[in-house]
Amino acid sequence: MFESHVAGFLADALDDDRIERRAKNGSKDRGDVGSVRTIDGKRVVVECKDYGGRLLPSEWVREAEIERGNDDAAVGVVVAKRRGKGLAQMGESYVVMTLADLAVLLGGERE
Repeated sequence: MFESHVAGFLADALDDDRIERRAKNGSKDRGDVGSVRTIDGKRVVVECKDYGGRLLPSEWVREAEIERGNDDAAVGVVVAKRRGKGLAQMGESYVVMTLADLAVLLGGERE
């Protein structure tokens, strides 16, 4: 459910109706939200986490990196639901990623 709300928020915010909740792919998971792109058109893997406000950034970023590889994407990010924020407040969710992924997201190259 959280994943669908993240996809809907991004589709609306980016005015892109191609963004949608992805079907699960088992051991070759490619993230929870599909068709997200960087400003220069590179694929972005979005992994969604709703752990009741508990944050596990190292574990989640490692998972997003594996899924980035599975999808041959340029960037992997984690969207984590904030404790006390309802689904109507999706924009208040946390986004966790490596600095290298942020640089690519902003138009740079992965080193």
